[in-house]
Amino acid sequence: MARYTVVTMPGDGIGKVVTPEAVRVLKAVGFDADYVHADIGWDFWVNEGNALPDRTIELLAKHKLGLFGAITSKPKAEAAAELSLKLRGKGFSYFSPIVAMRQRFNLDICIRPCRSFAGNPLNFVRQKKEGSFEEPLVNAVIFRQNTEGLYAGVEWTNPPEDVRRALASHPKFKPFAAVAGEDLAVSVRIITRPACRRILRAAFAYARKFGYRSVTVCEKPNVLRETSGMVEEEAKQVQKEFSEIALWSTNIDAQMMWLTKNPEDYGVVVATNLFGDVASDAFAGLVGGLGFACSGNIGDAVAVFEPTHGSAPKYAELDPPIVNPIATILSAAMLLDHVGEEAKARQVRDAVAAVVREGKVRTYDMMRLTGGPKAIAQGAASTFQMTDAILSHLL
Repeated sequence: MARYTVVTMPGDGIGKVVTPEAVRVLKAVGFDADYVHADIGWDFWVNEGNALPDRTIELLAKHKLGLFGAITSKPKAEAAAELSLKLRGKGFSYFSPIVAMRQRFNLDICIRPCRSFAGNPLNFVRQKKEGSFEEPLVNAVIFRQNTEGLYAGVEWTNPPEDVRRALASHPKFKPFAAVAGEDLAVSVRIITRPACRRILRAAFAYARKFGYRSVTVCEKPNVLRETSGMVEEEAKQVQKEFSEIALWSTNIDAQMMWLTKNPEDYGVVVATNLFGDVASDAFAGLVGGLGFACSGNIGDAVAVFEPTHGSAPKYAELDPPIVNPIATILSAAMLLDHVGEEAKARQVRDAVAAVVREGKVRTYDMMRLTGGPKAIAQGAASTFQMTDAILSHLL
């Protein structure tokens, strides 16, 4: 029997293209694992009223390790309109399956490395005083609290009367008290101290292990005084356990400006759910975009690894496929790290780095081409060719 079993969840759109490519790499590097397919995504919402079927939850609960591709999510009205006729009017309500998975297994620590590869034409560059250009090394790792905040799913349109009464007890709600229920939507930002401590300790421990000199809390405590304020309070307490590592604090809006001025100054960044989502995509834009953006969702028992890009359905049926598989391959490398196969993870990253550095094989995004069927004719590598190039450095 193989040592591990990986639950593969390709999902929707290009998730079905890139997930098998990551599995090819895992097999080539000698990872001792079996792979079992699991259902997730839009088709299962439409036909079953559940984008995360119970059978998939059972597989993850059993095997503890997942590799996820991408999903299609649509707004409430569109999701309801696409639900199978036989299921309409029966109380089904769409909820993001990846968010549901994170909450179901308490995958509360999301790690998103954003590291630049030498030779990537999409890397961030800046102009120096004398007019020449420089390309700073970006090596940031965003720790995103994955289960709370505005993604907790506690929200209403036309909130029930008991909720309105509770809201009315706060003096800041007075300007909204007369708003008709059907014209009022409310989302609750929920932050808890235990979850704050857990993500902060994970971030500081990571900084210590990999030699980062600082941890930056990226929040908005000057406005969100209670929720962001709690994160800042807990950060100061946790930092006492890691006294050799400096604690920095930035506001999310200011951070978006500073990361395009001096991104090399930032190492480990911690944020709540929405701000972490924003910050990680912003940092990813400095190192090649979502084609290079990997992530891991870590819980006490279960861990799921995924690229951070979406399902891009307009590219899913192209033959040959053109999408960049590197984000998913790097997510597979994170899976290797998680199970202690760090040498194999380094092999994968080194192979990716070698292909990027050589510059002979580049997908359409790396060539700054418009995505579509003409990209291959314009010199872009297909998805398969990129994976083949990476495999050539593993064999």
